Amino acid sequence: MRAFLLLFLIFPVLELYVFYRVSVAIGFFPALLLIIAGSALGVLVVRVAGLATALRARESLQRGELPAEDMFHGLMLALGGGLLLLPGFVSDVIGLVCLLPFTRRLLGRKMRERAEAQAMRQRAFGDDPFMARPGQPGRGHQPTVIEGEVVGRTDPDQPNLRGPRDL
Repeated sequence: MRAFLLLFLIFPVLELYVFYRVSVAIGFFPALLLIIAGSALGVLVVRVAGLATALRARESLQRGELPAEDMFHGLMLALGGGLLLLPGFVSDVIGLVCLLPFTRRLLGRKMRERAEAQAMRQRAFGDDPFMARPGQPGRGHQPTVIEGEVVGRTDPDQPNLRGPRDL
């Protein structure tokens, strides 16, 4: 939580510093035009990538596949476009990195490996008695059932106590 707060406070200061340095190097108006062009590119990427991702996901669903990979790539494209929308050079560079195909594949592979490792840990240390066990494919562990007879009171004013004397 503190890392996000620190990032939230430091990121705008870093963006302003980089904008100042770039505007000193190339001039204020060219730097401002670069910021506006980056935002326009971000809008374009979000619109096109969103439509393309929706179409690829629909095609995957029609083939009977889960579109997890397509959805991840669409999320990365949307994140990259959103970062391009933010004014600043640092966010634009991070957004462009998110848009590159090889970085999306690299991040996708890393996320898949982490998800598989997490799933293996959950299977290895799972405490759920209803989960399927390796020796029982398709069947979960059956809970213990104790059969008994319910004895209730007929008159709510009289206690239904049965002790050794009452037998």
